[in-house]
Amino acid sequence: MLARVPSGVPTCCNKDFMKSQDNCIFCKIVAGQIPSSKVYEDDDLLAFHDLHPKAPVHFLVIPKSHIDSLAECGPGDADVLARMMLKVPELARLAGCNNGFRTVINTGTDGGQEVFHLDLHVLGGPRDRWKSPAF
Repeated sequence: MLARVPSGVPTCCNKDFMKSQDNCIFCKIVAGQIPSSKVYEDDDLLAFHDLHPKAPVHFLVIPKSHIDSLAECGPGDADVLARMMLKVPELARLAGCNNGFRTVINTGTDGGQEVFHLDLHVLGGPRDRWKSPAF
């Protein structure tokens, strides 16, 4: 169950509350305070399975350092963004995505972002087994 802000809105849906690293669910996963099913981890990145998968393969790749969203990235984030993008094909292949995969970065409230920590979704597997809508 998600922690709740006083208004009763889940923290994942409250942008102002989630902008703080102290309240960020993904920062808590990085810190080991919330368990996850890890796909990959190194000094800068963490990949883990989505709790509500939209496809047979559905995992997220996040930077360990807190970045609110893609819209908040600047030139100083180029290295971590490149590492995220370059790691995805390798992880997708290891997950069995031999016929392709989809990458999605939801950005901002109108872009469907629910957790305000940059995350890259990787979806794959037979298309007839994807849940609709899958973004």
